[in-house]
Amino acid sequence: MTDLFFLGFVGLFLAFGLKRPFLWVLTYLYIDVLAPQKIAFGFFSTIPISLVAFCAAFGGWLMTDSKKNLRFTLRQGLLLFLLVWCFYTLQGSAFPEPAGTKWDWVWKALFFAIFLPFTLTTRLRMEAAALVMVLSVGAIIISGGLKTVTGGGGYGVLSLFVNDNSGIYESSTLSTVAVGIIPLIIWFTRHGTIFVPDWRVKLFAYCLIFACLLIPVGTVARTGLVCIAVLMVLLLREVKNRAAFIIAGAALGVMALPFVPPSYYERMSTIGSADGDESASTRIAVWEWTLDYVAENPSGGGFDAFRANKFTYRMPVRTGEGNMTSVRYETVTDEARAYHSAFFEVLGEQGYPGFIAWIWLQALGIWQMEKIRRRWRKKTGDGEQWQAPLASALQYAHLIYLVGALFQGIAYQPFVMMLIGLQIALYSYCQQLDSPGKVPIGARLKGPAATPIQGQT
Repeated sequence: MTDLFFLGFVGLFLAFGLKRPFLWVLTYLYIDVLAPQKIAFGFFSTIPISLVAFCAAFGGWLMTDSKKNLRFTLRQGLLLFLLVWCFYTLQGSAFPEPAGTKWDWVWKALFFAIFLPFTLTTRLRMEAAALVMVLSVGAIIISGGLKTVTGGGGYGVLSLFVNDNSGIYESSTLSTVAVGIIPLIIWFTRHGTIFVPDWRVKLFAYCLIFACLLIPVGTVARTGLVCIAVLMVLLLREVKNRAAFIIAGAALGVMALPFVPPSYYERMSTIGSADGDESASTRIAVWEWTLDYVAENPSGGGFDAFRANKFTYRMPVRTGEGNMTSVRYETVTDEARAYHSAFFEVLGEQGYPGFIAWIWLQALGIWQMEKIRRRWRKKTGDGEQWQAPLASALQYAHLIYLVGALFQGIAYQPFVMMLIGLQIALYSYCQQLDSPGKVPIGARLKGPAATPIQGQT
C-alpha cells in the first residue's frame, strides 16, 4: 500500500510537470530530502525515482526555461571546483570502494546545487523550492516529534520513517537541520504567498517549530542543544522586545521538560568536558591525526581517508559516587574513526585546496545574505519587503549548519547544498534588480509573488 501511495504521489507530480516543467525540480527536491524509495518496502524501492526526477528537472529546464539574464556566479564556480577536485582526489584514494560509495551521492549534491539557481528565477519559484524543502524534512520532524511526545525518544532509538542512521535521518544531522529551518518557517508566517499566512498556516507553523525543537530532545543529540542556543542568540538580533523573547524561550523550554527522557540529561552533562567521554576524546584524537595527515598530504587523501587513522590515548574513567569518586586512566587504542567534523572532513579528504574552496563557499554565503539584508531591509515598495527577511533566514540556517558541522561530518549534506543553491538564486535575483536595465525573469510585473512571464512557472 505504501508503494502504491508513493508511486501515485510522485507520478502525479511528474504528470503535472508536463504542463509546468518546474514542478519536476520540486519533485526532485522532495525525493532527495525525504527519500521515499527508502520508506517503501516493495517494488517502489527498486525504481530509480531520484534519477528519473533529476533527468526530468534538467531536461525540462533545458527545453522550456528562458536563458535570458542567466548568470554563473562565483559560488557556483566554487561548487564546480569542489566537484572536479573531489573527482581528482578520488582517483588516488587508498580506499576506493567506500570512497566510490560516497562519491555516488556527493557529486549529485554538488551538481544539483550548481544547477538549482538556474531554475529559481522568480520569487514564486524560490518560495516554492523553500516550501517543498521545509515540508519534506518537516514530515520527518513531525513523525519524530510525535514519537518523542509519546515517550519513544532516546539516543539512537528514535524511530523515523526508515531504519537507516545515515543522511538526513542521522540523529545529529536531523537535529541540526530541524533547528536550522526554524527561521525559514518563521519567514513563511510573515511573507508566504503560496499559503497566505492566516491563522491556520501560523498554527501549523508554530506546531512545526515546536516539533523541530523536540527533535534534539528525542534524538538526545548534544549538537542539537548547541544549535538551539545559537538560534536563540541569532534571533535576538531580530526581535524588538528581547526580554519578552527570552522569557518566551524559557517557557517553551519548561513546556518541553515532560517529554525529556532521563538519558537526555545524562548525555547533555558531557557537553562541558571531554574528560571521561570516549566520543569526545576520540574526536580530538582524530582531529589531531588529521592535521598531521594533511601536513604530509597537502592535496588530501580522498573520500574516507580517515580509515587510515590509528591512535592511542589515555582516557580517565571515574567510578563511585559523591565524595567516594575515584579516577583511573585506561589506555584506549582506536582506528578507522570518522572525522566527526565537516571542517576536518574536507581538510583530510580534499587537502588545503578543497578546504579553502569549501570555507570560501561558506563565508561568501554568510556575507552575501548579510549584504542583501542590509540593502533591502529599509525598502518599503511593493514587492520589496520579503528579500531581507529571506536573506536573514537563509543566513541563520547557514550559521546553525556551520555550528552543527563542527561536530559532524556533513560537509556535503544534500539538504544544505540545496540551501546554498537557494542562497545563490536569491543573491543573483537581487543583484539583477539592482542592476540598471536588468530585470529578473518574472519580476517585470508588480505583485507580491512577481507573476511569471514567458511561460515561466
